[in-house]
Amino acid sequence: MRLSALLLPVLVATAQLAQAQQASPEQSGAAGQSNLDALATGAPAPLYLGRNDGVVGNPYVDARWLPGQLTTKNNTPLAVVPLKYDVFNHRILMRKHGTTDSLQLDDRYVTSFTLQVPAASGMPARQRTFRRFTEAPLPNQSSDFVEVLHTGRYELLKHYVMHVRKAPAHTGYGVESKGAELEDKSEYFLRRPNAQLVPVKLTSKSILAAAPDLASALKSASPKTELEWTNALQLADPR
Repeated sequence: MRLSALLLPVLVATAQLAQAQQASPEQSGAAGQSNLDALATGAPAPLYLGRNDGVVGNPYVDARWLPGQLTTKNNTPLAVVPLKYDVFNHRILMRKHGTTDSLQLDDRYVTSFTLQVPAASGMPARQRTFRRFTEAPLPNQSSDFVEVLHTGRYELLKHYVMHVRKAPAHTGYGVESKGAELEDKSEYFLRRPNAQLVPVKLTSKSILAAAPDLASALKSASPKTELEWTNALQLADPR
């Protein structure tokens, strides 16, 4: 795949992307694209990890290019553009519309972004929201992005973390192995109404210990997966 080091040209988002994001005219036109161009580093960004460094795996929250909307500190209008969030390398990638070229964004001024996920396999289209992990328990994580799975009086947050798991030095045949793969070590947090952040697991015991006042609303639910917990919390703790 050819990678470009050139700044993005002026882009008018397609009607499909505009409809998905409901972008305002200034966001979907030349002004929004010009503002977006200012965030492009001009540095080519490899799309896959492992071609040259021996590490295999998917470093993205979603391997697809999805229509995305960025929000900056000063709320500067930005154009809708295909985005990927690279968890392992802590970077946001954008694709030049109509091409296969990608650029890395200078995200120092980005406070949040959304990804529009199309309907598939019986699931409706949905929007995924990511924001800075400003209340992170470790200072070096505060610039990371967390996905907001639920927002009400409580917030359910997913902090994506990926580590490299190195392969054994030797295989069963006595041949040295240099391979390594990405390992998902993502973690969940519940942000209480008093802004206290509590690490949780997606189990009834853990969630109810962090939010005991939701016990009666959740007593009839038996969520297990991330999606089931998200739906259960939306019913028990509406916005």
